[in-house]
Amino acid sequence: MKLSKIYELAVNYGIQQDPRGKDISEYFQNIKKEYRKLKGIEKITFDKESLTNPFSDTRLLSGNPDSEIKKILVGIDIETAEILLADRIRERQGLDLALSHHPEGIAYAGLSEVMSVQGYILNKLGLHKEAVSDSLKERVQEVARKILPANHSRPVDAARLLNMPFMSCHTPADNFVAKYLQENINKGKPKTLKDILDFLHKIPEYKEAAFNKAGPRIILGKPKDKTGRVFVDMTGGTEGPKELFGRISQAGVKTLVCMHLSEEHFSRAKPEHINVVIAGHIASDNLGMNLLLDKIESHEKLDILCCSGFKRIKR
Repeated sequence: MKLSKIYELAVNYGIQQDPRGKDISEYFQNIKKEYRKLKGIEKITFDKESLTNPFSDTRLLSGNPDSEIKKILVGIDIETAEILLADRIRERQGLDLALSHHPEGIAYAGLSEVMSVQGYILNKLGLHKEAVSDSLKERVQEVARKILPANHSRPVDAARLLNMPFMSCHTPADNFVAKYLQENINKGKPKTLKDILDFLHKIPEYKEAAFNKAGPRIILGKPKDKTGRVFVDMTGGTEGPKELFGRISQAGVKTLVCMHLSEEHFSRAKPEHINVVIAGHIASDNLGMNLLLDKIESHEKLDILCCSGFKRIKR
């Protein structure tokens, strides 16, 4: 399979799983309008990939798009050390691509841009657009400021110097896990927080994480507490606005199921009497990547090697 085909499939399947559904067309309309208005250096440096790919954190980072890919090293994080590992594996047994879940290079620098999807999710949940818009805008700027000083290109440069094809795929995989968990929780109708834990532990990725002391756990609430309305919050780049927990509670949500929650977010959620179940960051990333890879491999089987916290589990 060509590298460009793997990239295209990842983006297209990510779009199919996106919470915006058909409304994602609004994103493309807005981005095209924005591009047409630009002039000078802003137009020259505009990321034209965003005209066809709505996920700023998913990019081909290195390599010839026409290269044939048969063997892939997949990791939750692929940084310079993993690029060197990939090169070593290539010397010994052959390797065609390093695939990272977490973004690097331009994909990491543009991470905050994908957070706009959170606004759609929260609006659909019942929160007013005005309240969401103001808080989300501030959170996006906060994330952008945090990322701005980072040395984004280190692993990308390593891949380029070693002529190693390199790609990151973040939000498409996160879309998969968010939709999968929300649909199955809605279908199963768990009554207590323990029921949610029991459901998660039946999923191989979470069961595996539990053996490594990184499995699902309740961080707010007790096992016998009623779940009420459950909201799975696992896509949109990173954690959303911490100021909105009160409004989420007012919208009728009683339980959040998240990948992770910062200490600051935790302290804001606690007074709102919301139950919070942490499914597990790396375990959730594994589930999302596995679901996506299942779709990609339905077109052509690939030889996948695992590293950096990833374990291939097929369905």
